[in-house]
Parts: sequence; structure tokens; C-alpha cells
Amino acid sequence: MLIKIGNFEYTEVWDGIFYKKLSNYAKVSDWEIRTIIEFIDYENKHGRECTIECENKNLLMQINQKIKNREVYLKTLCPKLLTECTACPYRRGCATDFVCHTTSVENAIKIFKCGKLLSALNARKVSVEQLMKEKRNAANDPADYFEYIMFSWGNCQAGDRLVMERALKRFPNEKDLSENFNPGIRFYFQYDKLSMHPNVTFDGVLPMKIKDELQLSDWVYKIVIPTKVKYELEKYIPDELKNRVVYIENDCKDIWDWSEKVYRVIENGYTNLQK
Repeated sequence: MLIKIGNFEYTEVWDGIFYKKLSNYAKVSDWEIRTIIEFIDYENKHGRECTIECENKNLLMQINQKIKNREVYLKTLCPKLLTECTACPYRRGCATDFVCHTTSVENAIKIFKCGKLLSALNARKVSVEQLMKEKRNAANDPADYFEYIMFSWGNCQAGDRLVMERALKRFPNEKDLSENFNPGIRFYFQYDKLSMHPNVTFDGVLPMKIKDELQLSDWVYKIVIPTKVKYELEKYIPDELKNRVVYIENDCKDIWDWSEKVYRVIENGYTNLQK
């Protein structure tokens, strides 16, 4: 896997390349070094060698030197706010106290019925080869990616955007993400707690991911359901999860507004909001 270090719009893996955005290019933070090390470790574990490229040769030399001291940098604590991606108009970064997994109403019903989040491989019950060939795998992710449950940072809109994309079968436009925006169902987890899960993996790209499955009753912090679909979903919610469900009215102007509204509810610990 090729690692490209630069001043990109955000960090992502796309078609076999890890585009690593630095928050203060051409400087690299200890946390960013940790994520580069974690990415290399993950790729090596799955039989893929990594090479690093950077237009700034002095920076490249620094990074190559620092990743040799892996044990030092792997102890770096996660900052409260990450500013690699500053697309969020409210916080200008990713808040890290919580992570979330966002899904559609249809998938949420399946999740409530089994009481678990499942990896794509376990949930879809088709071969990994088929999953890799599907159009939804636009990033050309390798086989092992489908063995994990993915999480985003708690105030990120990427999960809702992906839910919209799959519902529309195309990339959503500005109108889709504003006046026509329909939020997904968000499953929230405390970062510090979930990072102790026995099947947790840190791949340097996502906040974390969990292999195979995740029992909700043991780990979920809050479940955010838009009030619009309350009556469609509430009959499927297991009794042991009902006190962790928060219904929130989508009276927001767009996906960014919704993400901030929801995250404020989560970080303030509200439990029974209708708006």
C-alpha cells in the first residue's frame, strides 16, 4: 500500500493509496505519527507492504525516522479534537470522546433483531469476492476490510452521507444533504471504553474498527433515532436497549447542522429528547 503524506482535504484510503492529511502541513504531530505506524502495522498484518511518499523531503525524512521509535509514539493519547479534517463548520475538526456507526432504517431493524452490529461479511452473508466486486466498493477496498465494523468520530457526517449515497445509488448533491436530507440511525460508543474491546483494531484511518460483531447491550452508549421514524423502529428495540435510545427531531438545515445537534445531545448526556 502506498502512503502519500500531504495537505489533502482529508485522510482516506482510496484505490490502494492511503492519503494522509496532516493537520499542520509540513509538520507532523505525535498523534499523526501514531496513526501512520498503526496503518503500516495493519497492512503488514494482512500481507501488504507499505511505502511512504511526500513532496517535502525533509518531512519525509522526519517521518521515516520517527516511525522507527514505534513504541514511543504508540503511547500517544488521542487529542480531544483532531483537525486533519476541518470540513465541519461548527467545530472545525473531529471530536473524539465518542465514535459512532450510522446505518439505514432497514439495517437498524436487522441490528435490533439480532442485538449486534455485524461486519459486512457477517451481515450480508455473501462471499467476500462478491462484496469486493459490488459498485458500493468504489474505493476498491481489500478483502479484510469487510471483516470489520467501521466507526467514525461522533460529530462526523460521513456515516449519514454514506447512508444517503446507498439509498440514492449515487453521490448525494447539495440539495440531498440539505432540504432533502434524511438522517440515518446512529449507534454511539464511548471511545475510551470501546478501545478496550477484545476484537478492536486501530488501522490508522478510522478511529477504530471491531472484527466480526459487537454486542450492543454490552457496549453501546446511546442510539439516536430521528423522530420521523420512531414508530417504525420502536417495536423492534430490545428491552435492554430502550433506555439508551434518544429520539431527536430533524429540524436542521443540512447534514452538518444535524451532526452538530446530535453530538451536542450525546456529549451532554441527554436521554429523552423529542427535539
